Amino acid sequence: MDITQLILDDHHEQRRQFAMLEQIDPADTGTLSALWSRLAAFLELHAAAEEAIFYPELLKVDKLAGRLGTGEAETLDAIGDHNEIRDAVVAVGPHDVGSSDWFAAVAAANKANGDHMAEEEREGLTDFRRYASLQLRHDLAVAFAAYEARHYQGVDPVDKDPVAYVRQAERAISGSGSLDIGSLKGL
Repeated sequence: MDITQLILDDHHEQRRQFAMLEQIDPADTGTLSALWSRLAAFLELHAAAEEAIFYPELLKVDKLAGRLGTGEAETLDAIGDHNEIRDAVVAVGPHDVGSSDWFAAVAAANKANGDHMAEEEREGLTDFRRYASLQLRHDLAVAFAAYEARHYQGVDPVDKDPVAYVRQAERAISGSGSLDIGSLKGL
């Protein structure tokens, strides 16, 4: 297993679920509502798993590779993107399912998510594959899969301050030299 592949697999599933919504008759509000609920929960679970498992390690790998600032900029941007996606998901709620306003709000969430995924695939995941060992990528994949499995019923959406998130992760790196992925198993 490789964490970068698991993240790409999640991205594919997100794209697939957005595409399904686009193909449902607007009058079939029961199906639209069920599919949207599932997708909204999946988007948040994916973001939470990345924030718990992937991005702290991207910062660490960046530091160890002597690439100061690259992983930090990517992580700051990603956490901000996650907040934008959360806000876009929340913006769907007030609209009547199946209405043109509802579809427009879903499309806005799709755009925010699509922009984030494209950037992450181009930058963070590419950098991680270049600089992280296969063993680390495997160990993180196990932790990532376990996190998603433990939280399959969903997680509460919580916006994070990108700077505070990065500073906390950097303190964890400086404090022990490792983020101790074993300690993430309980998340």
